[in-house]
Order: sequence, then structure tokens, then C-alpha cells
Amino acid sequence: MKLARSLALLGVAALTGSLAVADDSGWYVGANAGRSQAKIDNTRITSDLLATGFVTTSIHDQDSHLGFKLFGGYSFNRYFALEGGYFNLGRFGFTADTQPAGALNGNIKLQGANLDAVGTLPLTERFALLARVGLNYAYAKDAFAGTGAVNVSDPDRSQHAANYKFGAGLQYKFTDSLGIRAEAERYRVDDAVGNKGDVDLYTLGVIYRFGGKTPVSASPAAAVPAAVPPAFVASEPILDIVPIPTGAQQYCSVLDIQFDVNEHDIQRQDKEKLRVVGTFLTKYPDTTAQIEGHTDNVGAAGDNMRLSQRRADSVVRYMENDLHISPSRLTAVGYGDTRPIGDNRTEEGKRLNRRIDTVIACVTDIEGLTVVPARITMALMIEFDENAADIKPQYADALRELANFLKANPTLTATVEGHTANLHATPELVLAISRRRAESVVTYLVDNFGIARSRLSAEGFGQSRRVAYNTSVEGRQENRRVNVIINYPR
Repeated sequence: MKLARSLALLGVAALTGSLAVADDSGWYVGANAGRSQAKIDNTRITSDLLATGFVTTSIHDQDSHLGFKLFGGYSFNRYFALEGGYFNLGRFGFTADTQPAGALNGNIKLQGANLDAVGTLPLTERFALLARVGLNYAYAKDAFAGTGAVNVSDPDRSQHAANYKFGAGLQYKFTDSLGIRAEAERYRVDDAVGNKGDVDLYTLGVIYRFGGKTPVSASPAAAVPAAVPPAFVASEPILDIVPIPTGAQQYCSVLDIQFDVNEHDIQRQDKEKLRVVGTFLTKYPDTTAQIEGHTDNVGAAGDNMRLSQRRADSVVRYMENDLHISPSRLTAVGYGDTRPIGDNRTEEGKRLNRRIDTVIACVTDIEGLTVVPARITMALMIEFDENAADIKPQYADALRELANFLKANPTLTATVEGHTANLHATPELVLAISRRRAESVVTYLVDNFGIARSRLSAEGFGQSRRVAYNTSVEGRQENRRVNVIINYPR
């Protein structure tokens, strides 16, 4: 008798998740495990048994089992990825007791492969929602057995079939490489005798992301964008005296300091700008200053507000502790992302918005103010290939200009700062790569232009001082760099 048709499945959809680290292109892998759930159609079982002369007296369902999946995918950007893998939904079944005395046992095992389109909606820097839709190709193995008066003539059946699947969910990332996600997915499946049904899979899993691109091959020019021609940028003392058209002529000073991605520490060259402000405040002891912190619009508004306040607080602490400005003359205010001065749709605009504005209260007398900078800075940016520290030929002329400048000013020294955008190496390896880059520049200046090594120092900062987001090839290339800082004597 064809009693195998009595097994039918029905399910309910819930929420799935992927990683907000999908805001970066690159390959990833992962694994999830949890419970699979099916609804056994007892009405159909009873009806099919009755059609063959049996009255069902009771039914016991086995509608839940262990399920898991292994997957891998590629993120094209922070919003879209393609993901494929293997799934095992487990085993489901029933036992139906009958009159005349007997029983029918049925079960089905389900496993297969899938290919999904995955869309991600970042909520904060770490949390994101995810939705997916795709195809699954499932192998169903049915087995039926009868006891007593129930006889099954064809107990074993199998079927391969393609159907749809979909889901939605929530994810959280611990680092740029490692995260977790909670998932619930619905799989449409066929059994071995022509019936269709749904199985839900509820899981918790981990995901590991390798980074935005494969290692540089024999044609690195295809993978690395053209470098921006390096240039020296001489930084004048940052004291911008702005006339204010009020009753009597007054003057104010406005200072701009920019920050790395998601950072609030003050960098070396910006401390020198603040020393100039300290000179101004020391000359005019009755003036006060309001330190205003700002961010770009990446992340939640509340997180950005707190980050901007930390930036303002760090400037106030530095001015109090190092410049000896009275705390009563300083105020720190965070504005988050509410006052952009650049376009947040571009990396350059975001960089402009990660800043501090220092507004110094107006004074009426600026005669005799002579600001002697504690140090003037000159910056040279040198970019590198991924995990590399070799100096590219296009930077030879810029380094020659730097060497000529040092020779013409024998009292000056230089600090070479190395940086990297490495997404998946250990912190120790990242730091080592950035220091090798700095030392490579120092060695180049010594060997090619005869600059005394005693005038040069090398420091590595790893990926702690990003100037761009690691969400694009261009952004990561900007972070793989060396900055050369010219130190003036006190």
C-alpha cells in the first residue's frame, strides 16, 4: 500500500543573521548548529490509513531534531553577499497505532546544499539585521515500517529536489574578523513520494572573515589603485585669528583637529597645534575655550555622541595636564554627527567630520602676540601593498626632496610612523608589519641619500590609527601607509 504519502511537513519562519562585517568586501566561512522543527500532518496520516481500512487510535510525532549547516560566502559590499553551503535538517517521523491492531512507523531524513543571496542592514558598528532568499537542493530519504495488521510493500524511498528557502535575523561582530549570528531559516522540501512541506532551522553560529581581497599576485597593479602623488604639506602655526563684527573690534581663534576612525586619542602633530593654542590662552588668562567634538555618521547616533564627547574630553585633559591651562577655563562638548562639515557619502568627507573644533573666547587686544611653535610638522604619505614593506619606485623623488630638506636644515630630525590596514593578522604581526614599513623608509634615506641614522627614528602603530574605513580597497590602501613627521627644535 502507498502509505508513504502520509508524511507531510509544515513550518514557521523567524529571524536569521549575518555579520555587519559584511560592510566590507571579502570571503568568509562559518558554522551553525541548533534545532530543526517540522509539523507532522496528522490529519493526512489518519485519512490515508482510513482509506486503506485502518482506524487510527493514536499518533505520536517526532517533530524536532538536531540540525546544522556549514557555509562560505563572498561579501561584495556592506549590504550584499552570496552564500552557499551544506545543511543537515535531521530526522522527523511518527508512529500511528491502528485498529485492526497494528502500527505504522514513518520517518524522513533531510540534507543538501544551498545558495543564497544575503542582504545586510547595519544598525550600529557591531549589530546588523539580515535577510536572505535562495535555493536549496535537498536529498530526502523516507523509511516506513508496519507492524501487526499494517503491511508496507515499499518501505524505502529517496528523492532529490530543488526548492526555495528564506530567512531573516540579527548578527554581532566581536572584531573585524570574528562574529556570531543567531538564525532561523525555512527550507521548502520534497519527500520521496511527491509531497512538499517546510522545515524550520533555528541555530546559533560563528563566522570568520578573511578580508577584502586575495594576496597580491604577479600583477599587483590590477589590485592596488594608483597612488596619490606624495607631497610635502607644511603646517603653519594653527592660530586662525578671525575678526568678529561687533560693537568693538574683537578677535577669536578657531582650531581644527581631525581624528582616526573610531578613535579619540590626540596624535603627535595635533598636540603641537594645541601647544599654539596654549600659548594664546597663556597670554590672555581671562579667555576661555570650548572644545567641541564631532564624528562622521557611521554607527548609531548615541555611540557617535559618546565618541565625540570622549574626543573633546581628551583634548581638555591634554590642555590641563600638559599645557597647564586651568580646568575652569575649558569646557568639553560632544555633538556626535549632528554638525558635519563634509559629505558623509565620501571617505574624505567622513575624515573631515571626525574632528575637534576649539573655539576660544574673544579678546580685544592681540598686539604683541608672538607664537613660537613647539614644533612645526611636515607630513609625507607613502603607501604600501598588502603585508609588504618595500618602497615603491614612484616615491623616490618625494624621498629625495625630504632628504634635501633635512640636509638643508641640519638641526632637524624626523620621525617615521608606520601603519597598516591588516584585517585578519594577530595584533603582534600587524604591529611588526607597520614597524618594518617605518624602518624601510629610514633605511632608504640612510642608504640612498646619506642622512645620519641618528636624526631618524621609526615607530609602528599597526592598525590603531586608521585614516579611512576598511570597507573598500581604496580605504585599506590609504591605511597601509607611512607618515614622515619633521621635528623642529624647541
